[in-house]
Amino acid sequence: MKKYLLILITLFGSFSFAVAQNANAQRSEKIKALKIAFITQKLQLSSAEAEKFWPVYNQYENEIRQIRAKNRNGDVLENEQELLDTRKKYKPSFEKILGPQRLNDLYSAERDFRNVLIQKLKEQRKQNH
Repeated sequence: MKKYLLILITLFGSFSFAVAQNANAQRSEKIKALKIAFITQKLQLSSAEAEKFWPVYNQYENEIRQIRAKNRNGDVLENEQELLDTRKKYKPSFEKILGPQRLNDLYSAERDFRNVLIQKLKEQRKQNH
């Protein structure tokens, strides 16, 4: 487990953020790959589970992303409700693949990944300034 975290941290440190769209697309793909590795490791997904899980998760994540983009300037409570409704919509699918406890672990892993990513970005900004 420590080995995977060390690899992830090393990969985070190797990001170079450029202004060009191509660099942004590459950065986005790297972050997505890191997130996949992070969640797979945290949930300890088997190959069979991963094969079922990732298509559902990608669809779920696309819906979440669309809600956030659509509601950037909207009512905060309505936005949160829409996000919650989407999570509830996908709950049965995720529970079928992961079970209830690992579903909770999924939400924790998403939060942990976001926190690690934010911390690494803050560290990079300090180094660049």
